[in-house]
Amino acid sequence: MKVFDFDNTLYHGESAVDLALYMIKNNKKIILYLPKIFINLIKYKLCLVDKKKIVAAINDFLNNVIRSKEELYGSVEGFWEKNRCKLDRKMLSKINSDDVIITAGPDFLINGIRDLINTDHIISSRLDTDKMKVAYLNFGENKVKGYMALYGDKRIDYFFTDSYNDKALMDISARVYIVKKGRLTRIK
Repeated sequence: MKVFDFDNTLYHGESAVDLALYMIKNNKKIILYLPKIFINLIKYKLCLVDKKKIVAAINDFLNNVIRSKEELYGSVEGFWEKNRCKLDRKMLSKINSDDVIITAGPDFLINGIRDLINTDHIISSRLDTDKMKVAYLNFGENKVKGYMALYGDKRIDYFFTDSYNDKALMDISARVYIVKKGRLTRIK
């Protein structure tokens, strides 16, 4: 079985950040949160993130910037029309129907392109949009917990990711590839 991270592996960029940028045209309040978004993105890239702080930052954004769940859901189709070109066709072609995509991104966002990703096996973060808060953050060791909950001890033959934030998944994979701009480097 192959397992794929999503952002910067199958998608060139951070899809949740790109969604926030896309939503600015209809919600100017997002501009006020851009510094926080980019500071957290830098911390993520440097593997200096704390899950509790990420959840608090996302909840703050949802409660103080996003006006409704309809605003979130209503942005997905237009977002993917604009950003579909950021999907890495070569990487997507490696996905078989029994392979798994594991992403820290929210379920409603990746569900917008299920027809393009060749598998229904997706483990993602979940938002409680009625309460406008994170229900489950699929990040770090939570990615392993989510995988194990669904697949038990089923072996991961190949794992593709862009980040050492996925070390917990790397540890349970037979072969690991770091993906940078579509180039694969085997590290395990």
